[in-house]
Amino acid sequence: MNQAAIRELQCLSPAGLHRMAYKEWGEPSNPRVLICVHGLTRVSDDFDALAQALCGQYRVICPDLVGRGRSSWLQEPRYYEVQQYLADMVSLIARLDVRSVHWLGTSLGGLIGMVLASLPDTPVRKLVLNDIGPALDPLALARIGEYVGQPVRFDEFDKAAEYVRQTSLSFGPHSEAQWHKLAADVLRQNENGEWQLHYDPALALPFKTASVAATQSAQQMLWAAYDAIRCPTLVIRGAESDLLSADTAQAMTRRGPQAELVEVPGTGHAPTLVRLEQIDVVQRFLLS
Repeated sequence: MNQAAIRELQCLSPAGLHRMAYKEWGEPSNPRVLICVHGLTRVSDDFDALAQALCGQYRVICPDLVGRGRSSWLQEPRYYEVQQYLADMVSLIARLDVRSVHWLGTSLGGLIGMVLASLPDTPVRKLVLNDIGPALDPLALARIGEYVGQPVRFDEFDKAAEYVRQTSLSFGPHSEAQWHKLAADVLRQNENGEWQLHYDPALALPFKTASVAATQSAQQMLWAAYDAIRCPTLVIRGAESDLLSADTAQAMTRRGPQAELVEVPGTGHAPTLVRLEQIDVVQRFLLS
């Protein structure tokens, strides 16, 4: 089995420096680079199965967004927003010393990729958006806001893993081993021996304090960004997703890059891309 190297780089926010960790799979000299970016409260380890499948063709780079996983936390929580993540990704691509990349983003990772792909002189040559689009359902955002940042603690791993499973049922069917990994990847023991989610609870603050007007303005800007994308784009949608509506997904096939759309049955927000049939969808698009 292929193993990843754990690396890190220093990034800058208006509040100071922070450290961003990333996993690197495959041959470091391979000019074909795939960057995989996780969702709001997930981590780079989410892409282990996908990276193992693709690291023969790509140098696969999976960062932990600042505030998650192996990366440090921001000194000022209000900078947990797309522009900061985007700046960190530009620093990462500069570190990799490549002229172009393919990008796969789940949820928040897709929003970052969408904005990056829309910019003049973008390095993004192919784009996979996993259950995310320019229009986000407000009820789904409210649902996510209910559990993000909650100070949950468990005295046993199994109890914590069951909590992760219950809050992640929309991911769709998984084996017991897959559920165990999905939980283990985001759980850590604190100094008291309690199990907790391994992210900065403060990253929920910008998410929860956004006004209706700000959300509407962000949606307009995201549609403008999407319409500016020119690279081949694949949209993967959980057929039962409450975040990316069927209407928005269909609109994405007609606007901007006129994305290819694949729906994953029996799955909501968001497909985890650990099942073989989901990995095959990504592999087929990227290597075609």
